[in-house]
Amino acid sequence: MSANPPHVIVLIGPTASGKTELAIEIAEYFKTRIHNIDSRQIYKSMDIGTAKPSINQQKKIKHFLIDIEEPIHHINVKQFQEIAQKSIKREIKQDNLPFLVGGSGLYMNSITKGFFVPDIPPQNNLRRQLEELGQEKCWDLLNNCDPLSTKKISFSDRVRTIRALEVFYVTGKPLSSLKVQNPPDWRVLELGLDKDNLKERILQRTKNMFLSGIIEETNQLISKYGFDLPILETIGYREARDVLNNHLTIDKAIELTTTKTIQFAKRQKTWFRNKNNPLWLNNKNLLKDAIIKIESFLS
Repeated sequence: MSANPPHVIVLIGPTASGKTELAIEIAEYFKTRIHNIDSRQIYKSMDIGTAKPSINQQKKIKHFLIDIEEPIHHINVKQFQEIAQKSIKREIKQDNLPFLVGGSGLYMNSITKGFFVPDIPPQNNLRRQLEELGQEKCWDLLNNCDPLSTKKISFSDRVRTIRALEVFYVTGKPLSSLKVQNPPDWRVLELGLDKDNLKERILQRTKNMFLSGIIEETNQLISKYGFDLPILETIGYREARDVLNNHLTIDKAIELTTTKTIQFAKRQKTWFRNKNNPLWLNNKNLLKDAIIKIESFLS
């Protein structure tokens, strides 16, 4: 570490906790800009379903790492890590205070903690075969070839189990042996945001998404990129696509999206508890508490 490493502020929290609004207030107070660390807001034409900062919000505060790629071109964690670190280093070079905001724990930690992630593209045929085997069988396979990963991946985490198997079958090496840490030379303050009424907020946001045009946005994505666009498996877009297919009513789509989002938020909170150690903000006065903690960190 250098004698005076750069300071970096991070705001993490589950989906629908109000990160965007609070981040803008913090950025205005400290006269800084925002780096988006969200695995879906990086894609163009995906605005409503990702709760992307509005045009007015982006005019108010400059946001980096938003709309950087077409939805047809998948950006993996390693690629995003490289793009984000370059952008943050530019901010540091200009003597600005980097402010990272997002709910994608793996993406955030790859940047701030320097995880090396194998640059292996999705193996769709292999994934389908593994999904057909079922989670219990996949877990047993992973436990045999990469027991260290099973200590870090929940038995119920199908996505990470399949990814670890995918890495093993492609490289012949366990994922646990490929992950190393090389943290950047930064002093990082992690602030955590978690509202008490998160379930109600998720329900209201989901209703607003469907009222604001996620079905139309999904239809435009299908028209431009095709019905089988992989990113349409994202929560909200999948349900909107099922509405377009007449497989779901709008009310049922809202119900399913809400349930899945609540489950996703629960997984996010588990990640932040296990993988991060943020200073959780006082919900009674979020901005004031954030300012106090940041000023203390910077002093």
